[in-house]
Amino acid sequence: MEIKDKVIIVTGASQGIGLAVAKHLSSLGAKVVLAARSTDKIKQLEKELPNSLSMTTDMRNVEDIKNLIKKTISKYGRVDILINNAGQGMLGSVEEMDIEKYKSIMELNVYGVIRAMQEAIPYMKKQGRGMIVNISSGVTKMYISNLSAYSSTKYALNAISLIARQELQKNNIIVSLVHPNMTETNFMKNAIGSNTNWASGRQLPKIDSAEKVAEKVVEIIKSEEAELRV
Repeated sequence: MEIKDKVIIVTGASQGIGLAVAKHLSSLGAKVVLAARSTDKIKQLEKELPNSLSMTTDMRNVEDIKNLIKKTISKYGRVDILINNAGQGMLGSVEEMDIEKYKSIMELNVYGVIRAMQEAIPYMKKQGRGMIVNISSGVTKMYISNLSAYSSTKYALNAISLIARQELQKNNIIVSLVHPNMTETNFMKNAIGSNTNWASGRQLPKIDSAEKVAEKVVEIIKSEEAELRV
């Protein structure tokens, strides 16, 4: 899919990968809807990016998600691409996993994505075309101790995305996955749980920049492939 003049929603747009994706898409001529909880940050970004719209959105909040899609349609008349990037990590062993905190991670990383898809898909069907890009993780291609909670949410996201891709193909709606490696963001800092020794004894992959991930997001939008590993 071409990017110029497309209406593209980016969740988690206030920092990290979401911020880099929003900036990159705007530079290519997209009309970017900036969704995040950090109102001040996305309001400032709205001033910097032409033809953009900031929407304070908590992806754990059903009404916020509905409002995000409705206001996008009200402003632009369509939603061409939905990029589900907002997410949070959780660290710790299976033995010590806090189930209530795990539920909170599932609410954001999985349920929030499904809700956003469910709100956007009917409009995409009416338009006759659309695309959904879900940001998964490279951890779904490996097994890393103390990352079971976070990894499992992304495993679930992979299955949901690839099956939705099959289901929506007849409607000319593409669903794709991007699997970033470790990225230079505040992800680990913002993760739930202790990060003590989470990577002990393991050789970690090289750390990519958020800008590199943004380039890969653009690449998969243009290629419409099912999956892309950064």
